[in-house]
Amino acid sequence: MNDEQFMRQALAEAEKAFAAGEVPVGAVLVMGGRVIARGHNQVEQLNDPTAHAEMIALTSGFNYIGAKYLPDATLYVTVEPCLMCAGALYWGKLGRIVWGAADPKNGHARITGNHSPFHPKAVTSSGVLAEECAALMKSFFQSRR
Repeated sequence: MNDEQFMRQALAEAEKAFAAGEVPVGAVLVMGGRVIARGHNQVEQLNDPTAHAEMIALTSGFNYIGAKYLPDATLYVTVEPCLMCAGALYWGKLGRIVWGAADPKNGHARITGNHSPFHPKAVTSSGVLAEECAALMKSFFQSRR
């Protein structure tokens, strides 16, 4: 599978969040070419501001592997991680982080600028299926107005 195929799976998770009335962000954690964990925003459902898609997927992945570091894993997330999630990705030593749409209001870059908040060995990619990821977010917020 390639980045677009895994991002489509993250988009499917984001659609679950949308259907549940959550901000539609989805994530999948991949290791060895297969998905080992999934997550979508559950902030409203769990009444927990830390229940972001990335955090749900990471916790599941750490439990699945039985380790606190995932240097051989890639996280695919539909929207640029916020600073909280970037911190979790740093501490989890994720090897690669791939996101779709930029998030100028809440993404990590709003605070970190040109400095990467991720582990120094982490490789990042952005813009994978960006238009589809952004369209889902726009549709969600337009439906709320």
